[in-house]
Amino acid sequence: MATLQSDDFELFGLPRQFAQDRGAIDARWKDLQREAHPDKFAAQGPAAQRVAMQWSVRINEAYQRLKDPMRRAAYLCELNGVSVKAEDNTAMPAEFLMQQMAWREALEEAEDVDALNALSEEVGAARARALSSFDWLLDEKGDHAGAVAQVRSLMFIERFAQDVEARYESMES
Repeated sequence: MATLQSDDFELFGLPRQFAQDRGAIDARWKDLQREAHPDKFAAQGPAAQRVAMQWSVRINEAYQRLKDPMRRAAYLCELNGVSVKAEDNTAMPAEFLMQQMAWREALEEAEDVDALNALSEEVGAARARALSSFDWLLDEKGDHAGAVAQVRSLMFIERFAQDVEARYESMES
């Protein structure tokens, strides 16, 4: 039986692996929220409602991590003793940094929607490659250190994708 200290996978009754069915995660979240809703405990008094609220918060935190592939990968790494440490460790391979610089330059030079579309497609493909590597790195190889490097790369890619979106918005205004 799951406790407030259970890991997210145990809490949701899921195997501790990267590959997950998003529909199953969503359905389990709804079931858990229904079971722990504080209103169900109103007749049992304020203490029971507080405990239900703690469960509700814990369930939501787990759901946010499990439903997001990047956060799920990072969490699996941390559960296996390898922390992402994104704020401390920004070292990246030179090839990746060169790609980032090329993307930044392309973003600065993009003067129309077609140029942004091409850049957005390239970034989307890089994101898809990074995400697809997690099944292999985490579930098949158990290479948590390698997965951490991919998580950090994906964080850069996600941040850049947001910059591309902001550029789209600035072109529209």
